[in-house]
Amino acid sequence: MTDMTTPSLPGGSWTLGDRTVTRFGYGAMQLAGPWVMGPPRDHEAALAVLRAAVAGGVTHIDTAETYGPRVVNELVREALHPYADDLVIATKAGGRRDGQGGWPSARRPDELRAQIDDNLETLGVDALDLVHLRLGDAEGPVQEPVAEAVETLVDLQRQGVVRHLGVSNATAEQVAEAQSIAPIVSVQNRYNLADRRDDDLVDRLADEGVAYIPFFPLGGFTPLQSDALSGVAARLGSTPLSVALAWLLHRSPNILLIPGTSSVDHLRENVAGAGLALSESDLRELDRIGR
Repeated sequence: MTDMTTPSLPGGSWTLGDRTVTRFGYGAMQLAGPWVMGPPRDHEAALAVLRAAVAGGVTHIDTAETYGPRVVNELVREALHPYADDLVIATKAGGRRDGQGGWPSARRPDELRAQIDDNLETLGVDALDLVHLRLGDAEGPVQEPVAEAVETLVDLQRQGVVRHLGVSNATAEQVAEAQSIAPIVSVQNRYNLADRRDDDLVDRLADEGVAYIPFFPLGGFTPLQSDALSGVAARLGSTPLSVALAWLLHRSPNILLIPGTSSVDHLRENVAGAGLALSESDLRELDRIGR
């Protein structure tokens, strides 16, 4: 197994339902081919980065059957099965891939059940640790009812094939609707230094003991905002991505990171970067980016 000789994982841990995970996790989306379709360019390198993440202490891996499709789940299985007892693998349901590489929704009860079966098969497990119900579309959250989809996943949870539930790409109102139906242990939404629309939701979930998992943590910056971030990074002798990851860990204790990469070296850089020490003045300057 590849050894990731890096400092201890930054951020400590968080409890997801009845499982404790490292706040620094790993997002496996980038292991697929271009546009998250097809096999990776380097199969062995993809396996190596998964093994390096776990060898380095990561206990939270984020994946989805739609990545590839099937490809990334099968890489996770090949690299890590049989899974360590402390490893939590989070996946998704609520969408599919079309022949053009699109991401159409698929949230009817029969579609969700089929996706859970596909995830069970490709990951090689009898039960999924955590399933995020993927809502909205490629542009972001869409206001729409979620009760039927959540109730379908609750039924699968009662059958024992899903352990914990989360929601992804959701509005605050949809999160509350889902919570009125079943315990929700995590919310996975777009959030970063520049895109702070979920600030209130992050704080509410922290008070409730619910994890918030941002995706694309560096995406969405305008040139001006990127210049501001780059300025802080230059002063600290670091990189914009490192500062953005470190800021997320400082932002709230319920934030879990899932930065993705297909490179072991880049994985090491992400771990080191997320552990960057930010002063109070650094944090005040960074907070102004998204205000």
